[in-house]
Amino acid sequence: MERFFNIRYEFDVPTIHNNIDQQVKLGESGYICVADGNILNMVNRNEEYKKIVDGSLFSICDSSWTPTFIKWIYGYQYKHYCGNDIFTSIVTSRKYRMAFLGAKQIVLNNLKLNLQKQDPAIADMLFYELPFHNVENFDYPSIAEMLNKDGADIIWIALGAPKQEIFMSKLKPYLKKGVIIAVGAVFNFNCGLKNVPQRSPEWLRKHHLEILASHIQGAKETNQALLGYSYNITKDIISRMENKKKKREIGLNTNLNKLGSSFYKSSFFSCLKESQDTPNKHKKSHN
Repeated sequence: MERFFNIRYEFDVPTIHNNIDQQVKLGESGYICVADGNILNMVNRNEEYKKIVDGSLFSICDSSWTPTFIKWIYGYQYKHYCGNDIFTSIVTSRKYRMAFLGAKQIVLNNLKLNLQKQDPAIADMLFYELPFHNVENFDYPSIAEMLNKDGADIIWIALGAPKQEIFMSKLKPYLKKGVIIAVGAVFNFNCGLKNVPQRSPEWLRKHHLEILASHIQGAKETNQALLGYSYNITKDIISRMENKKKKREIGLNTNLNKLGSSFYKSSFFSCLKESQDTPNKHKKSHN
């Protein structure tokens, strides 16, 4: 796990799935954040939200630009692992009992029909439309009771950021078990309906332009994410440049100190040697 831009990321895909598997086997509850540019922006602007994201088991990187900036700034090579990818991977693994919360019932119904084609067991899993509430007003004990009775290993949440991350943090204390993963618009991407937001084409994703699709589809938070993302990346670049400058200055001062010390020592010992040699010279001349 590595921390970049104030988020604890797990980039290694096998480690992500091993950690989920271990958490399920232990029978403990926890949540995972799927961190895109919008979440990165809010983490760096809202201390309370940052604590919520930090309270997760870890975050996966849902932005293709984040690894690019990490490479430019820090020189490390990573790949992103988006929400749709982890969703598809876990669903097709057929390893877990799952629950699907959020989105409108028509989306959930069509999502269920589509996913049953990949795993017939999904026909018997929970698809629940959450009521339209402020995040503070959900009946978390009742929702948790429903999930505890169901026994879901993986709980998918689709409410959009920052609501879904706050929701997960408030639901977790009431759960006996289950890994909660917030996936935003992924239910829409996989339900098969044409009148809901769609995932951007492969060619846009390949060129790191997926966020443009959200912009074209009118997602209000996209503009805020773009501005905030740019601001925080720029701030980090400037901070790194300042640190490099300070290190250079410290290095220069250290070298100067070493040089001065060497000069002092060489001068001191030269004078000392000369003072020791002088009496000898006097003795020779006297003789």
